[in-house]
Amino acid sequence: MSAKAAKTHDDGGTRRDFLYLSAGAFGAVGVGSFAWPFLQSLAPAADTRALATVEVDLSPIEVGQAITVVWQGKPVFIRHRTEKEIEGARKTDVATLRDKESDEDRVIKPEWLVMVGICTHLGCVPLGQKKSDPKGDFHGWFCPCHGSHYDESGRIRKGPAPKNLTVPTYSFITDTSIRIG
Repeated sequence: MSAKAAKTHDDGGTRRDFLYLSAGAFGAVGVGSFAWPFLQSLAPAADTRALATVEVDLSPIEVGQAITVVWQGKPVFIRHRTEKEIEGARKTDVATLRDKESDEDRVIKPEWLVMVGICTHLGCVPLGQKKSDPKGDFHGWFCPCHGSHYDESGRIRKGPAPKNLTVPTYSFITDTSIRIG
C-alpha cells in the first residue's frame, strides 16, 4: 500500500465515501421535493378547514324555538327547550329505548339541545324544526321518508332508524354562544 493511500484510509474516508453521501443527500432532497406537493394535496382544502368549527349566538333564540345551522355541510338542529320538553325527555325510561341514552348524556345544559339533523336510517333530514312541522308521536322530529319518530331529546322511538340523532362535539364559549366542532 502506498503512503498516500494509507493516509487517505487513515483519515476515515475516501472520495468515494464523500460521493456516496452527497448523492444520497441530493436523492433525499429530490424525493422530498416530489413528496411534499403530493402530501399537501391529501390535506383538506381551506374551505373545508374553515367549516371545521362553527360558532352560534344563542341569545336571539326564544324558549320553544329551534334553528338550523350548517356545520361541515350538515344541518345541525339547535332547540331552546321548554320545561315541558325537558321534563318529557327526562322521564322517559332509558331501558325502553332502542339506542339507550339518557337526556342528561345528550345535553350540556338541559335547555339547549344540539344535534346533527340527519336521520340515522338513510340520511334524510327529519321534520320538526318549524312550529308547523309534524313532530311525530313523541313530540320531537319525524322523518317522512320511512317514518322514523324521534322524541324531544332526538332519541329514536319508532320506525326503522337504528340510532338516535347524533350529538356533535360542542362547547359553550359563553352562556349565550356555542362552538360546534
